[in-house]
Amino acid sequence: MKRFILFATALILTSCASIRISSDYDTNVDFSTYTTYAFFKPGIDKVEISDLDKRRVLRALESTLPTKGFSASETPDVLISFHTKAEKNVRVSESYLGWGSPFYGPYGGWGWGWGFNRPYNVNTTTTGLLYIDIIDATSKKLVWQGKGTGSLSKGTPQEREERIRVFVTEILAAYPPNANE
Repeated sequence: MKRFILFATALILTSCASIRISSDYDTNVDFSTYTTYAFFKPGIDKVEISDLDKRRVLRALESTLPTKGFSASETPDVLISFHTKAEKNVRVSESYLGWGSPFYGPYGGWGWGWGFNRPYNVNTTTTGLLYIDIIDATSKKLVWQGKGTGSLSKGTPQEREERIRVFVTEILAAYPPNANE
């Protein structure tokens, strides 16, 4: 569990590497009817990242949602939630370096040579995923989900804040779905 929290928190500690974005949505929904939002507290409370990072994500959402035509409300059209995930990727490679000169005669063959190999090279990277969910407040059904995937590294609190803002902005660029088709 502690390991998962560490990896999920690593989502927030990202470098300036590119972010891959994808989204999915309910094709039977008219997204133009959604104009107000509230945060889905039960979902956000379950996110296994630090409270500081949760607040960073919430601030990024609060600053980005108005640019998508949303305003905060006590009686919202949609509920906004998010969750994180981390994937550890391991790449193993080896390299051989050698030299040889085979001799082959008319009545059979023999050869000689020398070589050595480098030990295995193991590269481990952690990729963080941030999911943003938009849930219809009346039906309580997920109607849109955006996902951002990026490489992770440590950074200052200001760098984490900026990276989260970029993640959220790029994910929500795919909302509403009809605007991008």
